[in-house]
Amino acid sequence: MIANSAKGLLNRVHDSVVFGRRVKVLSRALAAAIPTRGTVLDLGCGDGQVAVGLMALRPDLAVQGVDVLLRPVTHIPVTLYDGASLPFADDSFDYVTIVDVLHHTDDPAAVLVEASRVARRGVVIKDHLREGLLAGPTLRLMDWVGNRGHDVRLPYNYLDRSQWAAAFDRAGLVRANWADTLGLYGAPLNWLFERKLHFVALLQPAERGSLSPPVG
Repeated sequence: MIANSAKGLLNRVHDSVVFGRRVKVLSRALAAAIPTRGTVLDLGCGDGQVAVGLMALRPDLAVQGVDVLLRPVTHIPVTLYDGASLPFADDSFDYVTIVDVLHHTDDPAAVLVEASRVARRGVVIKDHLREGLLAGPTLRLMDWVGNRGHDVRLPYNYLDRSQWAAAFDRAGLVRANWADTLGLYGAPLNWLFERKLHFVALLQPAERGSLSPPVG
């Protein structure tokens, strides 16, 4: 455990250097990835700031959230859930977004299965790709700096290309679009922390067919 004063300092440094830019960049990336108007469930939404940014760019989208922890202040309606079964019927939403959540779970594919169940048109995920020189340690460092001060669970469960492909297949999803140049960090941080370690992918039900080659 780290002291509350150290947590506060860690959070302030991260927020001033990374967080504001991150919200803007991710909002733009999600807005570009979602192809049509509709309803969106933000799975693991936190306080909903990214969802608010998304709706500002895409007023044709209506976003609500679901999370395992209900924060004292949220910017969108949020439903509490148990982390296993989403409390919504099949095909309840047009899209589900999952932003930097799956690597915090023990079984990312199981979360994708539930997301696919409640999404009519597709699932958009932002997560990490464990590929390249020192990818694992670099991702662990980013995760620790961004989340340790909030006591977020850190299993460091980053997937490589073949593992992502298997997770998509298990959920009955195929890749329709994939972007791995997001611009989350300015220079010089981007040289270390970008490097295609991040991606945003639009996944669609397998019966619709893939619009681009599968991962890998």
